[in-house]
Amino acid sequence: MASQILVIVSLLAISCSLAAAGIEPGPLQDFCVADPASSACRDPKLVKPDNFFSGGFNVPGNTSNPSGSSVTSASVAQIPGLNTLGLTLIRFDFAHGGLVTLHIHPRASEILTVLEGSLLVGFVSSSPENRLFSKVLEQGDVFVFPIGLAHFLSNVGNGTAAAIASLNSQNPGFIAIPSNIFGTSPPIGDDVLAKAYNVDKSIVEKLKAQFHS
Repeated sequence: MASQILVIVSLLAISCSLAAAGIEPGPLQDFCVADPASSACRDPKLVKPDNFFSGGFNVPGNTSNPSGSSVTSASVAQIPGLNTLGLTLIRFDFAHGGLVTLHIHPRASEILTVLEGSLLVGFVSSSPENRLFSKVLEQGDVFVFPIGLAHFLSNVGNGTAAAIASLNSQNPGFIAIPSNIFGTSPPIGDDVLAKAYNVDKSIVEKLKAQFHS
């Protein structure tokens, strides 16, 4: 009986370890405010309320750019008190027709809430299905993007749009797929990309030119 209990406890421990895989470790103290001068926590006696604060999320970002969108982050870079807490907050703003291109967060899932306007959002499941999960969201709607899956946001309304999102990592990462493929330094070979996308090399050269101008 004792051996059976030991086996069950061991299996539960393994299951818990697997379930926690990929999740950032929890803090071992009340807080660990990031110290830019070192990799250690700032002395708690020197920590101030402003270390847990960031303002300006009520101000729309500048969307005067080719994508017609802007991203305003509240991460550990802006709020040192987020260190070890596994959170990032993002504000998206969109001009008419604005787009946040297909991208991946390799270390976080994302939950999005539309503040104003109409957004077409979607993510693509992994191979072999490559299934698109897409929906038009209106003010107050919420949508979830699972960790590591390519997703996008597009303003399909008649005016501007805005949304706010939370990600469960203090460093979720951002891989913009077009520039990640065609804007590398040094460049990926034209032969490789032409074969991968089954297109002529002249098309690959044109796409590369968009990111190396």
